[in-house]
Amino acid sequence: MRVSVIIPTHNEAEAIVRVLADIPSDLVTEVIVVDSNSSDGTPDVAANMGACVIREPRRGYGRACLTGFAGADSPDVVVFLDGDYSDRPSELPILLAPIVEGRADVTIGSRLRERRVAGALPWHQAFGNRLAAGLIRLLYGLKLTDLGPFRAARAEVLRSLALEEMTYGWAVEMILKGALAGFRVVEVPVSYHPRIGKSKISGTLKGTAGAAWFILSLIVRYYFRRRRAGNPGPA
Repeated sequence: MRVSVIIPTHNEAEAIVRVLADIPSDLVTEVIVVDSNSSDGTPDVAANMGACVIREPRRGYGRACLTGFAGADSPDVVVFLDGDYSDRPSELPILLAPIVEGRADVTIGSRLRERRVAGALPWHQAFGNRLAAGLIRLLYGLKLTDLGPFRAARAEVLRSLALEEMTYGWAVEMILKGALAGFRVVEVPVSYHPRIGKSKISGTLKGTAGAAWFILSLIVRYYFRRRRAGNPGPA
């Protein structure tokens, strides 16, 4: 099984060293770092550690993930991982197991089902993720506790979903489209740790509130858009 790991980065030079060092080399075929205008040497650090570096000057988390996927070399499974070392790449076997065993098409690492390191996930971020996951359970019938960024999917599933969101809504779009298309989305518990460096989105209450509103509205809008099209999904 060919596994490609895609890591979007922006000024993660200190963290990316630890992220790349912890990726299990026996499980992963290639590591792609998609860098968005870092000014701290992140691309050079990643390249020196053997990662394939793709520069994506256009902003957007979803855009970075899609750019990395487009540049992947014929993967069977694609893993998406943040470059701040809050998730542990060493737990990749946990994330991949349901796909390898044929029980899942998409796996989501839940930061809320395991014991977290104190302060790793601020209360407002945990609350927002629980709220969004609860809304997905209600409208789509998919049992989730978290919308964590550490996730994996079969490459053919990603291609069929035709994901379009260019911002952090991309991660939610993957779940919603996957559920509506009948793919098996499975959640697995992963650990979560304080990130290295400052968060670009969730580091403040204002930033988290803005992200939560965008995600919640996306969940509702997508649901009613599908209802109007005659496909309300499995809820």
